[in-house]
Amino acid sequence: MLRIEWIQERVLKDEYYYSGHAEQERQKDNLTLAEVEEAIRSGRVLEQYKDTGRGKSCLVAGFTDTGKPIHVVCGQRGKWLVVITVYIPQPPKFKTPYERGEQ
Repeated sequence: MLRIEWIQERVLKDEYYYSGHAEQERQKDNLTLAEVEEAIRSGRVLEQYKDTGRGKSCLVAGFTDTGKPIHVVCGQRGKWLVVITVYIPQPPKFKTPYERGEQ
């Protein structure tokens, strides 16, 4: 289980990296690296995911300093945090940044 404190500490210590997919999704949603960091710093763990072959991961929901909601799926690789994907939560998948929509 990944804890938000550990995730935030990795960001603070610059001990994290983006997967290729996360970098593509970040650019697609026009998110800056700083905005993703802001969302992690203000975020909370919304969901935990079991190891499906790439290690355990979790969904962090947070906001930028200007109030933009961002979801960050994070995993752990040794002592490093890996950002697996990042996106702006939107309907229909999410009703709010903290609540899933119809599936």
